[in-house]
Amino acid sequence: MRRAWIYVVILCLLELCWVYGLNIATSWWHYIGVFLIMLTDLECFRKACEELPTGTVYAIFASAGTAGIALMDVILFDASLGVAKLSFIFLLVAGVVGLQLADRKVEKQAKEGVN
Repeated sequence: MRRAWIYVVILCLLELCWVYGLNIATSWWHYIGVFLIMLTDLECFRKACEELPTGTVYAIFASAGTAGIALMDVILFDASLGVAKLSFIFLLVAGVVGLQLADRKVEKQAKEGVN
């Protein structure tokens, strides 16, 4: 199970890499590199889903990617970061945590009902 979480972390980092790559690509071979990173990203997603629920992996991937890309815009591309943007990033991350907690509660109730 620990290995699956490593794949999730790599998945999130690779997402930031390919989005950054798309932003700075200027020639066809840049796009080939970005495409290879995307394929590696999908393979990490597949590997993570072997041990973790797909919904969990996707929720973490989507929220970490969204928050990371918003922060990357601010740090690397001089985008603005206001209270509204920070609030929505926090809301997104809180939503993922809430979904995980709710999912665990449902799983626990299902196990108790079966036993």
